[in-house]
Amino acid sequence: MRLSALADRWLPRLVLAPTVLASLLFVYGFIAITGYLSLTESRMMPNYEYSGFGQYAALFELERWTVAMTNLAIFGGLFIAISLAVGLSLAIFLDQKIRLEGALRAVYLYPMALSFIVTGAAWKWILNPGLGFEKMVREWGFAEFTFDWLIDPDMAIYTVVIAAVWQSSGFVMALFLAGLRGIDESIIKAAQVDGAGLPTIYRRIVIPSLRPVFFSVLLILAHIAIKSFDLVMALTSGGPGNATTVPAVFMYQYSFARGQIGLGAASAVMMLATVLAVLVPLMYLETKEPRHGR
Repeated sequence: MRLSALADRWLPRLVLAPTVLASLLFVYGFIAITGYLSLTESRMMPNYEYSGFGQYAALFELERWTVAMTNLAIFGGLFIAISLAVGLSLAIFLDQKIRLEGALRAVYLYPMALSFIVTGAAWKWILNPGLGFEKMVREWGFAEFTFDWLIDPDMAIYTVVIAAVWQSSGFVMALFLAGLRGIDESIIKAAQVDGAGLPTIYRRIVIPSLRPVFFSVLLILAHIAIKSFDLVMALTSGGPGNATTVPAVFMYQYSFARGQIGLGAASAVMMLATVLAVLVPLMYLETKEPRHGR
C-alpha cells in the first residue's frame, strides 16, 4: 500500500521531468543567454564579456529599428482588429445553424492548416502586378486598373495584413464559434420573449459573454503579430527597402546576415518585452475580480 502511494506520488513527476527540464534548458535557458548576449559586444561570434547597455542605446538610435517598430504597430493593430471583426462575424453567421455549416467551417479553417511560408508565397503571386490580381482584372477589360501594393513602399505593409488576416481569421472564427455554442440558450430565449431583437441580443448578451474568448484570441493574435517572420520573408522579404521590416526580420538580419549578434540579441529582448507588455495587462484584466456595488 505504501509502495503504491509512493508510485502515485512520484510517477507523474518522473513522467513530466524530461519535458520540464527540456523547457528550462531550451526555452528559459536560451532566453537567459540571449539576454546576457544583449549586454555584450558580440559580433560575428558570441563575446561573453559584460559591456553594459550600449547595444540598447545603439538599437534605439537606428532608424531601421524605429521603422520596424512602426511597421509592427501598423501590422499588429490592423491584423488583430480585422481578424477579430472577421472571425466574430463568421462565427455569428455560422451560429445561425445554416445549411452546409460543416463544409463552410472547413473552408474557413483551411488556411490555418497552411504554413505562413505557403501563405506568403501564394499571396506574393496573387498580389504580383504582372501575374496576379491586377493582370486578371486588366484582362477583363479594365486596362487602367492598378493594384501594385506589393511593390509600393507606402502600401506594402498592408499586403502583409491581408495575407495574415486571410490565414488567421478562420481560427479566430473557430474559437468564437465554440464560445457561442457554450452560451446557455435559455438566456437568449428569455430575451426573445421580452421582445429583444437578434442584433440587440448579440450586442448586449452574447458578445459580452465571450470575454474569456476575447482574451484568448487577443493573446494568440498579439503573439502571432509580434513574432511574424516567415510570412514577411516569404511575401516581401522585408521590402521594398525597409517598408515591411518588422522586429523579427530586423533581429534575423542583424544577428545572422550582418554579424551583429549583440544588437540582434537586444532586439530579441525588446520583442520579449513587447510580448510581456501585452500579456501582463491582459492577464491582470482577466484575473481582476469585478467590484460589486453596494
